[in-house]
Amino acid sequence: MNTRSPLIVGLVALGGVALIVIAFVYWVEPASSLPSFFPGHVAKHAAEANHHHIKHGIAAFFVGLAALVFAWFQTGKKKAA
Repeated sequence: MNTRSPLIVGLVALGGVALIVIAFVYWVEPASSLPSFFPGHVAKHAAEANHHHIKHGIAAFFVGLAALVFAWFQTGKKKAA
């Protein structure tokens, strides 16, 4: 019996793509231009307003990549026990 739901695999893959997009936002936008709900957002008048959060982007990229790899492995054939 196949217990892997295609919906769950699709949602994991979609989450992985979303995290990779978030990584690019961290790399391109300075801290003052990040959406307010992103960790690392600072006010425009702060000293670190033009700082880019490279480490946040790297972490989001690798977690998103791991989610995509996990979804890919879940779509393979199930081995016999």
